[in-house]
Amino acid sequence: MATDKKYILSKEVVEKKLRRMAFEILENNIDEKEIILAGIRESGSVVAKVIQKMLGEIADIKTEFITIEIDKNEPTNVSLSKTFDFNGKVIIVIDDVCNSGKTLLYALKPFIDSHPKKIQTLVLVERTHTSFPVRPDYVGLSIATTLQEHIFVEVKGEEVTGAYLQ
Repeated sequence: MATDKKYILSKEVVEKKLRRMAFEILENNIDEKEIILAGIRESGSVVAKVIQKMLGEIADIKTEFITIEIDKNEPTNVSLSKTFDFNGKVIIVIDDVCNSGKTLLYALKPFIDSHPKKIQTLVLVERTHTSFPVRPDYVGLSIATTLQEHIFVEVKGEEVTGAYLQ
């Protein structure tokens, strides 16, 4: 495998895009007292934690963080790290990349039986050819790719260090 990575987002650009999306979240939820940030494991959880930190820096809004775990072999098996009363709440489902839309679609499953006020979705990178009818509400970068290309988001600890195309 080639070691050359074709970066589409540097660490600095990722930070700017996530900060912009944090401001967008506030603008679109201006009257809310609390937002639940649900990060899809692994990289989506890191993106969600960064968004949570940024929201805390720019506004006085309560945020709760939970992790969504999806079995890639059996995507109907979805679990949450914590359960809440989601009735009347704003939930933002967060992932690193939206490829086909399938993961975001299945990630909604745990919230369907409750009555949230609204569910929004956020991705750092969106590919423009999804197979499922999912369009993220907040997008850091939208990029046209071939079906053979893959997008990888790099994380280290609690930070996003970049994204590249392969």
